Amino acid sequence: MAGDAITLKRIKLLHPALRDEVGELYKEIGLRLTGRASCRFTHTLRTFKEQDEIYAIGRTKPGRIVTNAKGGRSWHNYGMAIDIVLLVGGGVSWDITKDYDGDGKSDWIEVVQVFKEYGWEWGGDWKFRDAPHFQKTLGLSINEMHKRYLAKKVDKAGYVLL
Repeated sequence: MAGDAITLKRIKLLHPALRDEVGELYKEIGLRLTGRASCRFTHTLRTFKEQDEIYAIGRTKPGRIVTNAKGGRSWHNYGMAIDIVLLVGGGVSWDITKDYDGDGKSDWIEVVQVFKEYGWEWGGDWKFRDAPHFQKTLGLSINEMHKRYLAKKVDKAGYVLL
């Protein structure tokens, strides 16, 4: 599959139940973005420790709050969430309104549409807006995922059994 090498590496970190689908989803994003912008997955799987470090920002570390989820309470901790950014002309963009390919649709929203077509939830639809974030829960709650994790209902690679 052609595409951003960093993104392709991060797809391999996703929960095994989602990897193939996300590979197809990423190909579709590439077909939709026909101009100078491309999509990079900035985060997929994140450890509980990494999540706790992000949670501390704006609380016990300087900066503004960027998450309400502690370790074990984020879909990233289970490889079932993706954060994105657009790559444009050697830089990055989190501008959800720009139409870099001139087709009359915001490139960011074109990416959102692909994720939604595959049944992913978009953080941009939430009260606490998180426009770079997408998650697919497969009908499970974060509490159920955490409970399974604590009960060691995981595969040999450490992914929670669905």
